[in-house]
Amino acid sequence: MSLENITLIGTGIMGAPMARNIAKAGFRVTVWNRTRAKADALAGVATVAADPREAVAEADAVITMVDNSPIVTEIYFGEHGVVEAAPSNALFIDMSSIQPSVARDHAASIEKAGRRHIDAPVSGGEKGAIEGTLAIMAGGRAEDFAEAEQALKAMGRPTHVGVHGAGQVAKLANQAIVAVTIGAVAEAMLLAQEGGCDPAALRDALMGGFATSRILDLHGERMTERNWVPGGPLELQLKDLENALEVAREAGLTLPLTEKARDAFHALAKEMEMGRHDHAAYLRWLEAINPGKRLGTGPDRDPGANA
Repeated sequence: MSLENITLIGTGIMGAPMARNIAKAGFRVTVWNRTRAKADALAGVATVAADPREAVAEADAVITMVDNSPIVTEIYFGEHGVVEAAPSNALFIDMSSIQPSVARDHAASIEKAGRRHIDAPVSGGEKGAIEGTLAIMAGGRAEDFAEAEQALKAMGRPTHVGVHGAGQVAKLANQAIVAVTIGAVAEAMLLAQEGGCDPAALRDALMGGFATSRILDLHGERMTERNWVPGGPLELQLKDLENALEVAREAGLTLPLTEKARDAFHALAKEMEMGRHDHAAYLRWLEAINPGKRLGTGPDRDPGANA
């Protein structure tokens, strides 16, 4: 079976550019979002459905790109019930970041209902979604991944990493690396400034050496510009770290660097009330535990501060 009609549910920061790239690749796209205005912005490239059951009625594949496990579960099996509303044998592709155990439960329930499922979370942020360069980590049956591969390639670089739930585990591994690296970049930037370096010049100097990373490139720039407009909201980073540590506990692992990063993001989201800031705002936690120290001299660009 070839995929022609694709429904995308969740047209926020990530979902909207993903829908545009799928449409650009030649697929017929239908979209639905709880906030109708976000879906209406895609009317030029996609059919905007009035409700999610209508959105999936003729779908060969249904992509979900929402915030967390409860939302995915509700869309699939709750009031919206899109699984039963979709055609028999439709392929559900969950690109949200959720717990691996929940992804496996979803797969079992969807297959029991006569449909199919792969979990395919992404990394690359808003920039990767816009440019179609997302890293896509897919778990599920190899034949289902093969069927979805061309649609996934419209959004980035898909890799089949294993069985149901494996995509989510791969994403958690990714997020552990991202969180720890954001922390390392923040510490290096502040250390360099206090030692007499220009932080922006430091970032330029390090690019090309062993410290080169996309985190240093993109989030190092955010830190020097004090730009906390997401991007990737740090409350979602916190959710992913909590999920990663849950998987680690189940596997009998201790992950000290990930635990420390989780504690910092927890303080930012819950105590400092910065959950909707970009996750580069880890720097703000570092500054808070170093009173009187602040990177740069510019004003903070907080969520809602830019037009």
